[in-house]
Amino acid sequence: MTQRQEPLRLVLTPAQSGVRARVVVVDSITAVTTEDAGSVVVSGSHGGVSSAHFALRYPMRLVVFNDAGGGKDGAGMAALNLLQDAGVAAATVSHTSARIGDGMDAWEHGAVSHGNVLAAALGLVQGRRLREHLQLIDFAQLPLPE
Repeated sequence: MTQRQEPLRLVLTPAQSGVRARVVVVDSITAVTTEDAGSVVVSGSHGGVSSAHFALRYPMRLVVFNDAGGGKDGAGMAALNLLQDAGVAAATVSHTSARIGDGMDAWEHGAVSHGNVLAAALGLVQGRRLREHLQLIDFAQLPLPE
């Protein structure tokens, strides 16, 4: 496996991704910018509290993290509840399906491990490949969180 020297930030149009929304793939949620508002963000970051704070800087349609194996007291997924409270759909992919810190691996191979209520309302199902599922959702019909 070859390691990238620079963190990934890849923006995919609907035509490139097959998803009916702009998709931003990042190794770290800290790489999200104001230009990403309204996007689906697939991040390699853990789903902890600090990641939620970065995700809340801009309104997004869906944010995906790595569950990082769960962590003590579910710390690797704590962002899901915080984002739910803010009206943001959020999910994690399993650390056994995608490398932590590798957004492209989450995009290409990630399997959903957890989701908040808003993500569940989109139909995200545990164990299902993230990318395949995202291609079924009509994100244009979802209101953006404020």
